[in-house]
Amino acid sequence: MKKILFCLALGALVALVSCGSSTKQATEETEENAAPAYSTMDKEQVDLSKFKVDDEGYIVLFDGSSLEGWRGYGKDEVPTRWSIDDGCLKFSGTGTGEGQQGDGGDIIFAHKFKNFELSFDWKVSKGGNSGVFYLIQEVTTEKDGETILEPSYISAPEYQILDNANHPDAKLGKDGNRQSASLYDMIPAVPQNQNAYEQWNEGKILVYKGTVVHSQNGENVLEYHLWTQQWTDMLQASKFSQEKWPLAFELLNNCGGENHEGYIGFQDHGDDVWYRNIRIKVLE
Repeated sequence: MKKILFCLALGALVALVSCGSSTKQATEETEENAAPAYSTMDKEQVDLSKFKVDDEGYIVLFDGSSLEGWRGYGKDEVPTRWSIDDGCLKFSGTGTGEGQQGDGGDIIFAHKFKNFELSFDWKVSKGGNSGVFYLIQEVTTEKDGETILEPSYISAPEYQILDNANHPDAKLGKDGNRQSASLYDMIPAVPQNQNAYEQWNEGKILVYKGTVVHSQNGENVLEYHLWTQQWTDMLQASKFSQEKWPLAFELLNNCGGENHEGYIGFQDHGDDVWYRNIRIKVLE
């Protein structure tokens, strides 16, 4: 009897140690996949009443002659590589990939939008890459006592801008979900009706109470729904998954923050890109 009791006690002790080890491992895995603490910058927004409203009810964000209302992401001024070129908003590329520093970096219009229809024209140089972001938050984290400005795409869905024929990213991702007008790395644009590099394309993004539609050259090419299980599942299947990039997963899963609103912006990916006819209609 004593032998049996001893064996039972020993078994319970082994189980307890094993359970403690499993709990510790699960805790360590949770901590490893946890998003770091972050902050969002709170900068003054521009007054939309100062901007022209066209005959279709769109607010003209760029009129081809002024960069009023625009600034760099996380900056107070427009980076010098962004300029006005023959009535277009142009980024002059470095040829070295994403800038995000020095005289480059992404550009945003300094007013947060919630429900809207954004319309724009775009073209890229041969092999060019850029992107249009929406619901951007300006996010910073702390590391070793230093404040780090996280990239704009960590919090914002991206309408991909790309020369499909000549940039390798067009063949990466899955089923063409990194080609132009796609929801980058998540949903491909179908049909893929892009005009070739150095030719103008028409882009449109509709965001209304969580429903998002991308359009390219007059055709709706994708639709999805923010803040739903569908959205969470798409994030988890992308490069922004909780395991691969926990901060991006957390921010994008609740993109737009508490008020579901954010900036729109254009990406410096190191290549020449042009935008024009940038206008937005605020939806109630």
